[in-house]
Amino acid sequence: MNQAIEIKGLCKSYPGFALQNVSFSLPEGSIMGFIGENGAGKTTTIKSILGLVRPDAGEISVLGLSPAADRRRIGEQIGTVLDGSFFSETLRTGEISAVMSRLHPGWDRELFSGYCRRFSLPDSKPAKDFSKGMKAKLALATALAHRPRLLILDEATSGLDPVVRSEMLDLFLEFIEDETHSILLSSHITSDLEKIADYITILHEGKIVFSLQKDEMAARYGVLKCGKADAAKLDPRHIAGKRESRFDCEFLVDNREDPAYRGMLLEPASIDDIMTFFAKGGGAQ
Repeated sequence: MNQAIEIKGLCKSYPGFALQNVSFSLPEGSIMGFIGENGAGKTTTIKSILGLVRPDAGEISVLGLSPAADRRRIGEQIGTVLDGSFFSETLRTGEISAVMSRLHPGWDRELFSGYCRRFSLPDSKPAKDFSKGMKAKLALATALAHRPRLLILDEATSGLDPVVRSEMLDLFLEFIEDETHSILLSSHITSDLEKIADYITILHEGKIVFSLQKDEMAARYGVLKCGKADAAKLDPRHIAGKRESRFDCEFLVDNREDPAYRGMLLEPASIDDIMTFFAKGGGAQ
């Protein structure tokens, strides 16, 4: 299986923070949810993938190319929507297309116009007069209009209403239908990732917690609720996180099919559950 992104041993240190030995792969034709609490290192990782940050150590391959040596060639094959970045808000959609056609050799004016029509984006007013949802659609239309092989999206659906988010998720699924296109989607909206992601990668305090197929994650992790007497009998090697009250305990376990839990209350763990347990004291690789 070809890898759209492959990262091995990525390290990057700043005062008070460090990415430590980050490794994961995104296969072609799939969507990876890339998640973690604020400050976990997601943006630093994404900027390293894009060649905007020079790592201290490690190897990165994007579509078989090195961001350090082939940043321009990579840029021709990826579309990005980064949190907080946008065009000059004085521009109209037609003006954005004219600018991008000069900057990007693969720019397709007709394709961009088609996305604008699909998203009901008017050319009669500047972007500053667009709603937040319309601006998000404009950013995505721009990312897609040069026919990229890979999308890298950082909080692309954040703050949008459910209808707009649903439209965008449908488009993401369309994008990967040919099994050669891929998406790395960083998002705090885990319900979106539950719907469309094939893989989940969790980053916590600069370290990878895990990078798994979503189905494997669902089969492996569960939330176990039990009294303290039963809790004392659990195998600590399979406890990935813990919440304790005066009378009972909740555990995130990584072997929920184990018959040792028979008779106890054991529920599938959502992505939110897993993030919360690790943020409150779970470990990482």
